[in-house]
Amino acid sequence: MGLDLTGVIPPLVTPFTADGSIDEVAFRKVIRFNLDKKVHGVCPGGSTGEGHTFTVDEFKRVMEITASEVAGEVPIVAGIISNSTRDAINRAKAISHLSIAALQVTPVHYLFKPDEEATHNHFKALTEAVDVPVVIYNVVPWNYLNPAQMIRLMKELPGVQGIKQSQGDLKLMADLLLGVPEGCKVFSAVDALLYSSFALGAHGTIAATPAALPGVCVTLWDAVQAGDHKKGLEIHTAMLTFWNALVGDSLPANIKTSITLQGCNAGLPRAPMPATKPEQLNRIKAAMDNVLRFDN
Repeated sequence: MGLDLTGVIPPLVTPFTADGSIDEVAFRKVIRFNLDKKVHGVCPGGSTGEGHTFTVDEFKRVMEITASEVAGEVPIVAGIISNSTRDAINRAKAISHLSIAALQVTPVHYLFKPDEEATHNHFKALTEAVDVPVVIYNVVPWNYLNPAQMIRLMKELPGVQGIKQSQGDLKLMADLLLGVPEGCKVFSAVDALLYSSFALGAHGTIAATPAALPGVCVTLWDAVQAGDHKKGLEIHTAMLTFWNALVGDSLPANIKTSITLQGCNAGLPRAPMPATKPEQLNRIKAAMDNVLRFDN
C-alpha cells in the first residue's frame, strides 16, 4: 500500500437531472472534460461532487462510472463523507472491487465533535478495515484537526498517508509540510492560494478551483514545478479574481456553471441547493475569459 498521487486532482462535480437523479451520460462527459485537460488524477464523491447527498448505492455507482471512464489513465481518489465509522467502512468496502488509489475521508462533522482519541480511533478502525491509503480531508470548521494531531495520525496509523488541507490558513499548510512524515503527502485545498501552496512544496491539490478550471490549474502546477514563478504569479492573480467571483454558499452549483460555460454540460445541483444566481453568473463570466488565457 502506497500513496502514488501528485499534482492536480480535481474533485469531480456530479451532474443531476431536474428530479435529482444522477445524470450518468453528463457525468461521463465531465470526467472526459477533465482528462482532456491532462489532470493528474480525479476525485469523485467529494464535497464539490455533493457526495454528502449520496446513498451507498449512488456512491458505488459513481465510483464504478469513474473507473470505467478513466480506464486506468489517472489515479482515482474516492471521496467519503460520512458521520459514522461503520458507514465510512461500509462505503470503502462497497468499492473494494475497483482500482482506487486513495480514500479522501472527512472527519465526523454532524451534531458533535469527537475528541482527539475518538477521531484517532475512527481513522484507526477505517484503515484497519481496508487496504487503501486514506487522505484525511481537513475541512470541517467545528472538527478542525491541528498540525500536531494530523502528524500524529500519519505517524501512528500506516494507512493514513495524506492530508487535504482546506480553509485559508497558509501557516497551517506550512507547518504541515514542515512536519509531514516521510512517505506521506499534503494536498492543498486553499483555493485562493494554490500558487503559494505549490511554491511551499504541497504535493498537489484537490480543490474547488481545479474542478472549475482544470486546465488552468495544470498550467499553474507545471509553471511552479519548472521554477517559472513570474508566470505562476500572473496565473495566481487571474485565478484569485476568478475565485472571488466563484465562491459562495452554492459553490458546487457555481463550479457546474463554470464547466458548462466551457462547453461541457455539468447538469444541475441536487435540491435544495439552487442553481447559480444571475448576478453571480455575471461575475463568473466577467472573470472567466481572463483566467482561461492560461488554459492548456
